[in-house]
Amino acid sequence: MQNLVAVSLVAVYSAMGVYTIAFIFFTLDLAKRSSLKPAEASSTATTTRSAHEASTSTTTLEKAQAVTEPVGATRYQRVAFALAVLGFVLHLGATILRGVAADRVPWANMFEFGLTATAVGMGTFLAVQFWKDVRYLGAYFTGFTLLSLGIVTVNFYVDVVPLPPALQSAWLVIHVLVAVLATAFFALGAGLSIMQLLRSQREVRKVEGLRFLDTLPGSATLESLAYRLNVVGFVFWTFTLIAGAIWAERAWGRYWGWDTKEVWTFIIWTLFAGYIHARATRGWRGDRSAWLAIVGFSAVIFNYTVVNIAFTGLHSYSGL
Repeated sequence: MQNLVAVSLVAVYSAMGVYTIAFIFFTLDLAKRSSLKPAEASSTATTTRSAHEASTSTTTLEKAQAVTEPVGATRYQRVAFALAVLGFVLHLGATILRGVAADRVPWANMFEFGLTATAVGMGTFLAVQFWKDVRYLGAYFTGFTLLSLGIVTVNFYVDVVPLPPALQSAWLVIHVLVAVLATAFFALGAGLSIMQLLRSQREVRKVEGLRFLDTLPGSATLESLAYRLNVVGFVFWTFTLIAGAIWAERAWGRYWGWDTKEVWTFIIWTLFAGYIHARATRGWRGDRSAWLAIVGFSAVIFNYTVVNIAFTGLHSYSGL
């Protein structure tokens, strides 16, 4: 078992090394895009949609706004994406080896959850490319994955230990897996929302610098993509809340007990429910929508870090 644990840790550090190089190349890609002349950038982007092609629900601002497509992949981006795939393979291998060494699913403490969540997050980022080309988020996502993986490995690492009695349940697989998937989609949605805010500033106020933003889709398109991904994350988080309540009844004899972790899980659900409701029925578009998505994802990070470390309760399984 110890040999597998050691190999898993080597794979973790190897993945971090590859992610670092991928991040550098994704950053070089953004720098390359920033060096494009306006004529070059416009020649690689599509122009404004016609009014008759716009949906009847589209706002006046969106109809008038130029909607662009990302500039074709540069050499830096192709290298970066290939490295991201390689890093993910090493990352996934490290996660699987940890699970095999523990003879259980590898998410029973903060280190293992962080290891698995970052692997699933990177895998989701790569898989989303089959739906939409969002490789312009590469620097954000590899940087976030590298930072998160480094923090959990250095600060939260623990040896493999047996599961506490409350975690010896099939609900550990179901509850945590859907929470991890929700987190991955929320992370993507937050990244798109950050890009949306920057793109909006570029469009409305014509701010100088960050010329790579001219090669991205319009802010309305970025907002629409973020909304779709956050809705998927919200569905998974809703199931996380339900599965957690069912598991709590099996483990502790009650569905809800106002444990700190339970409260924050509900707060996160409420934030994203408000985000979806406000955008769908109150017409909250643009910057307000983006900020709601970012606040929601920040609450997810707070729930994983501060709540797990600073608060005690029935969900205190950090392993530290």
